[in-house]
Amino acid sequence: MSTPHTLIRPFRDGDGVAFRDLNLAWIRQHWTPEAGDWASLGNPEEKILAPGGAIFMAEVEGEVKGCCALMHHGGGRFELAKMAVDPSAQGLGLGAALGEAIIAEAQARGGQMLFLESNTVLKPAMGLYARLGFQEVPIEHAAYDRCNIMMERPL
Repeated sequence: MSTPHTLIRPFRDGDGVAFRDLNLAWIRQHWTPEAGDWASLGNPEEKILAPGGAIFMAEVEGEVKGCCALMHHGGGRFELAKMAVDPSAQGLGLGAALGEAIIAEAQARGGQMLFLESNTVLKPAMGLYARLGFQEVPIEHAAYDRCNIMMERPL
C-alpha cells in the first residue's frame, strides 16, 4: 500500500474558498456558524493575514484537504484557529502536520504563548491538541458560544 503525497504550504491566492468550505463543513456538523466564523472565513486575508497571522493549507495528491490558521493577538500571544481536515483525508496525519506548522510559525514570529478554543465534543481534536503539547486552562473569554475549553502551550 502506498502513502499519498502530502504537502503543507502557506495560504495563497485562490485558497479562500477551500479554507471557508473546509471549516464550514465541520462547524455545521455540530453547530451553526457564528458571526466570528463568517468574518474570518469570508475574508481571511483581512481578518487573519493582515493583522500578522498565517494560514497553512494541506494538500493530498495536489488537492486541498485541510487548513489551519495562526491568529496574532499581540504581546507574544498567538491562537491556533480554524483547523479543518476533509473527512476523506482524516487519518493521514494532516491535523498533526498542520498543528506542527502553526507551532513552528508562531515560534518563528517570536511568539511566547499559543492558545486555542474548542469544544470537548471534538474527541479526535482533543487528543491531537494534547499530543501537540496543549494543556487545558481556565476560559478567559470565549470567542464563540460553542467553546467549552481553552488550551495553551508555551512556545
